[in-house]
Amino acid sequence: MTPEARARQSIDALLAAAGWHVCNVADANIHAARGVAIREFPLNPGHGFADYLLYIDAKAAGVIEAKKAGATLTGVEVQSARYAQGLPASLPAWRRPLPFSYESTGIETHFTNGLDPQPRARAVFAFHRPGTLAQGLIWSPAPVDAASVQEPTTKRAKALRQANLHRAVVPKPEAIQL
Repeated sequence: MTPEARARQSIDALLAAAGWHVCNVADANIHAARGVAIREFPLNPGHGFADYLLYIDAKAAGVIEAKKAGATLTGVEVQSARYAQGLPASLPAWRRPLPFSYESTGIETHFTNGLDPQPRARAVFAFHRPGTLAQGLIWSPAPVDAASVQEPTTKRAKALRQANLHRAVVPKPEAIQL
C-alpha cells in the first residue's frame, strides 16, 4: 500500500469516527447522512479533484486535501483554497467559495474556517462533526451580494443606513437572561 493510500485509509477512519458517511463518487448520495464525505470529487476545469468533498445537509460545505504521512501541511492551504473555489455551479452549496477546508495526513490535520474574519489554517485534533460545522453555517451572517441589496426608500431607513444601524444584532435565545 502506498503512503498516500495509507493516509486516505486513516482519514476515512477519522471521518467515520466524527460521524461522516464516507463514499466514492460513484456511490455518492448526499442525502445518506447529515454529513457526507465524497472521495476524489471532480471540480471545475483547472481546479482538479478534491480528495474529499464535504456535504452537510445535502449542500457542499468544504474540502479535504490529503497528503502522505510526514508531509508538511503548512502551505497546502493554498491548494485547498483552490479546491474550495472550484465547485461546479450546478451543485448545491452553503456558499461559494466553500467555507471549510482541511489538510490532513491522517496523523496531523489543519483546518481553515473561511467564515472567520481573518481565515487561517489551525492544527486540530480531529475532524469536526457535521452538526458542529452546520451550526457555524447557520449562525454565520449570510454573504451580501451587492446586486441584491435594496436601496432604502423611506427617510428613516436612509438615516439608519447612513448611521450604519440598519443591521440588527440578535442574540441567541439562550444568551438572553431574564
